[in-house]
Amino acid sequence: MAPRRPDKKSKKKEKGAISRAAGGSSKPISPQVLVKAAEYQVQEGNVQDAHTLAEKALEQSFAGSDDELSALNLLGQINIELGEFETARSYFLRAVAIDEDGTKDEAIGGGPEKFLCLAQLSEDGGKDSVMWFERGAASLKNQISTLEETRRRSAEQEMLLDELKKKLAMTLCSVAEVYMTDLSWEEDAEQRCENLVTEATMVAPDFAETWQTLANVRISQERFDDAKAALTRSLELWKDLPPEDPAVPDFPSRVALARLLMEVEMEQEAIEVLERLVGEDDQSVEVWYLGGWGLYVMGEKQKASKSSESEEDWKASWISSRVWLNQCQHLYKLQDYEDERLGEHAKELLGLIAKELGDAPADEGEEDEWEDDDEGNDEEMKD
Repeated sequence: MAPRRPDKKSKKKEKGAISRAAGGSSKPISPQVLVKAAEYQVQEGNVQDAHTLAEKALEQSFAGSDDELSALNLLGQINIELGEFETARSYFLRAVAIDEDGTKDEAIGGGPEKFLCLAQLSEDGGKDSVMWFERGAASLKNQISTLEETRRRSAEQEMLLDELKKKLAMTLCSVAEVYMTDLSWEEDAEQRCENLVTEATMVAPDFAETWQTLANVRISQERFDDAKAALTRSLELWKDLPPEDPAVPDFPSRVALARLLMEVEMEQEAIEVLERLVGEDDQSVEVWYLGGWGLYVMGEKQKASKSSESEEDWKASWISSRVWLNQCQHLYKLQDYEDERLGEHAKELLGLIAKELGDAPADEGEEDEWEDDDEGNDEEMKD
């Protein structure tokens, strides 16, 4: 389970418990209090302190008890935070021995989370990952079924049901991705992918990532029109929403989306996604690279059309491409980026642009920044 944020009403009480836990009070402290104290420390960013408290909770728990399950699950999460993946895996495996089907309450470390973590931590990958994902999916389906059978669900229960369905869809998509990569050699891999993505889109039709995974499957099947339709559906679900809206996919998912859009020659849509990503984080080498590449491809197509209007269009696209690629190279060197193929391709594209347009002016790419500054100054003058 994810660490819970402490309730404001009990914050003082919890702080007192934390102090006693840390200070070695003569009174014995229950494992439940130690786990809550550890969760609080995780929320505060004190992961090492959280680890110490969770270890104490585990030491004081009876074997096979709910207290032990809670401590084990939390220690698994903490060790992931610490980058100790093998240790995290060992804790989750011990938690599975107590809650084999994920039917225990998530408040004490039950539920699907440990299975999903083990799928991602699997050393063998492939079938082992699929096995853990499937156990997680079974636990999620059980939780969904229980909630759906509840009459007159509260608003909070409706929100929880929606979240569980999204998590199940994401889990099904994760299994499909394993069959597209590690298990692609399996005879029934394509059919399994088909079944999984179909189920995912039925479970959570308003979840953008499911349509993105469906598009990935369609690309692998060379059904490009169907892939374009799925990507369009995925985009429509969030493109007009503000960045903080929970329906907007996370940053890495949208980077992957941009790649898929470019793969099916939807460069304009890819650039729109990438421009939004740059607005949220302008330090991503991959985003600047993809934007530069997408604009280069757009310019190539405009140049090939040989119409009177395309002459200026392709030059404008390649000038913009050069700005993106130069920024990519700047960050590449600054961050000592490790993807050599990306760096070489960016350099190659810049060389091709230089053959047609010559070298970039020294101040290229600064104009937009000046415009932004001027707009800011205008606003200050109005105030």
